[in-house]
Amino acid sequence: MKKTKFAALALAAAGTLFSASAWSQTVMRFASWMPPTHPVNEVVLPTWKKWIEDATDNRVTLAVEYNMGHPKTMFNLVEDGVADASWGYHGYVPGRFRLTQIVEQPLLGVSGEAASVAHWRVHNKYFKDAPEFQGLELVALVTHGPGQIHSNFPVTSMADLQGKKIRVGGGVQSVIGEKAGLVPVAAPAPKVYEMLQQGVIDGVFLPVCDVKNLRLNEVITDSTQLPGGMYLGSFSFFISPDFMEELDPKDADAIRRVSGEKLSALGGWAQDQSDVAGLKLARESGVTINTVGVNDPLAQEYRALAEGADEAWIQSVSDLDVDARGALNELRLVARQYEAEKTSSAQN
Repeated sequence: MKKTKFAALALAAAGTLFSASAWSQTVMRFASWMPPTHPVNEVVLPTWKKWIEDATDNRVTLAVEYNMGHPKTMFNLVEDGVADASWGYHGYVPGRFRLTQIVEQPLLGVSGEAASVAHWRVHNKYFKDAPEFQGLELVALVTHGPGQIHSNFPVTSMADLQGKKIRVGGGVQSVIGEKAGLVPVAAPAPKVYEMLQQGVIDGVFLPVCDVKNLRLNEVITDSTQLPGGMYLGSFSFFISPDFMEELDPKDADAIRRVSGEKLSALGGWAQDQSDVAGLKLARESGVTINTVGVNDPLAQEYRALAEGADEAWIQSVSDLDVDARGALNELRLVARQYEAEKTSSAQN
């Protein structure tokens, strides 16, 4: 009887402690705008959540909330305290994010992971004091895999894009679209399926991962894969400074330790893995895959089209007190070295 009573008291005490611990756990409300199957929601956020919980001894956790607004409003949601954290695509907010276009420049020729790591390092060295992320605490910079052409018509020449209605996501994509002579249609990625289905657009510039993530395999006939892609798209992950200030300083520092370059690398890696799955699904679904060789005429046409884009970007940020040219040169060096080291490590 005594043992039974003691066990019951011990269980009750443990339950009380657990309840108190759970009750006192701080929840970071994270606003996300892509579907749950997107690699950010399916891979990156659950992993980051685990890192945060482990680093803070479960004092802080993360909860994803959907349908909180248009993708371009994610930055404002966090600034205004509607959400504690979020991620955003820089191209959706033209004018605010100019420096982030450094990683979007054509012909970088690396994976999303390598570009993400390079962007994080270079941003913190060259652009950390720039005002673009004012009102937010930047915790990661993520780059998706190479952007390609997905369409309901074959693309064998850049001339095939002229006059076609193509969804572009802003940033460098818009520059490329203007040079290609297409009719640009601005829209967030989650709207692309519906627009293709209804014939509002003829094609879209997106990484191949979105063939799977957005079910584009159901509404396109062709996917044109240029070597190294046409461009890279950049995202950021950010937290409300007010949220971080309200945490115990040791927990805020713990979150920072499992963010930054570590979170950036994870985000880029997840995008790369999703590209593999997207291309596989496209093939299985009967989408015609046009894999363009490095020396094929279409690749040469695109290189000629992209020429001068980097100089145009450098000029576009000349009013800012930054070494844009030095930063771009270093980003290319870091990204290509990271890619080469990763490839060598995989082969060994």
